Amino acid sequence: MAADNNYSLGPVPTSARKGVASLTMVMLGLTFFSASMWTGGSLGTGLSFNDFFLAVLIGNLILGIYTSFLGYIGSSTGLSTHLLARFSFGTKGSWLPSALLGGTQVGWFGVGVAMFAIPVQKATGIDTNTLIIVSGLLMTGTVYFGIKALMVLSAVAVPAIAILGGYSVLTAVDSLGGLEQLQLIKPETPMDFSVALAMVVGSFVSAGTLTADFVRFGKKPASAVLITMVAFFIGNSLMFIFGAAATGQADISDVMIAQGLLLPAIIVLGLNIWTTNENALYASGLGFSNITGRSSTTMSIINGIIGTIFALWLYNNFVGWLTFLSLAIPPIGGVIIADFFANHKRYRDFANAEFQTINWAGIIAVATGVAAGHFLPGVVPLNAVLGGAISYLVLNPLLNKKALKSQAA
Repeated sequence: MAADNNYSLGPVPTSARKGVASLTMVMLGLTFFSASMWTGGSLGTGLSFNDFFLAVLIGNLILGIYTSFLGYIGSSTGLSTHLLARFSFGTKGSWLPSALLGGTQVGWFGVGVAMFAIPVQKATGIDTNTLIIVSGLLMTGTVYFGIKALMVLSAVAVPAIAILGGYSVLTAVDSLGGLEQLQLIKPETPMDFSVALAMVVGSFVSAGTLTADFVRFGKKPASAVLITMVAFFIGNSLMFIFGAAATGQADISDVMIAQGLLLPAIIVLGLNIWTTNENALYASGLGFSNITGRSSTTMSIINGIIGTIFALWLYNNFVGWLTFLSLAIPPIGGVIIADFFANHKRYRDFANAEFQTINWAGIIAVATGVAAGHFLPGVVPLNAVLGGAISYLVLNPLLNKKALKSQAA
């Protein structure tokens, strides 16, 4: 897809909107990610059978509701997350969420490349650096074609992951004696349910905040909500179940290798990471395009090269930092949601909309959301989202009385 067909600096026109099926595949490609399987494996060792499913279903329902709000806004306006942020953070103020979101996605891209290369090296003996370079450049190359590449890749990857992964899970469960025996297994290291719930929500709240980047191509807001709920409530839940079936292993691909399914394991692992990494690069390009004014395609390719070069370093050193950054990201979504529903008339004409340079209400609200997530009891990401949204609704009218009056007029 050529440079500005990503619509990185304006709304997606009606003529470029896509159907429900193709966008559902794109969003499932985003949520089908090995990191969710890893988290599922951790929950599998820490929770009883019933508590595991309860945590997964409640956590992903929360994720689905949160991302559905963002999906509705994205489809209603045709705007990316970063252009939406201009309304609540200002033109230069939106650089903060763009840098946080874009930088985090570049980091996860590099981690994803290494997550593919390391187990494949162990299974095949091929040099790790060679695998990193080849896979990183392939993943970077396809992002040039934008949303069309995401659709084609996801249409192949999603069914393949579901079928091969599902077969492996059924085989693994059968080897344990079936579901009845699985229900009798007691947690090895018992985990508090609230911690488990926070892990489920936190697993994808970062990328979920970027939902508008993809479903802004949806033809109808109601369809965007459906697409998003399917991806996060069903798709992400499936990854946790795959991970729980791989308890004691890093990934369902490790289980498949142990089952003698080497080639299917490499296919599942590669497609799993490729689809999510493709989405990550695409979203990171939109973020840095908002900051630099350059084509999002160009920024995505630069980001892919950087992520590939530093893949091993990111894998070994950056996961903890990315987890820390994830605490700062949910309030951004909360602020965007709050501003849209409080001032939705402003969003009707992006080309003629007036923005502040920096809206300090948005910046302070994010800081408040981070504090709420860190200090208040309960589910950390949910507290962060609500803290950001509520504080913005209080602060924006107080700090921007004149601007809001002129907008209303």
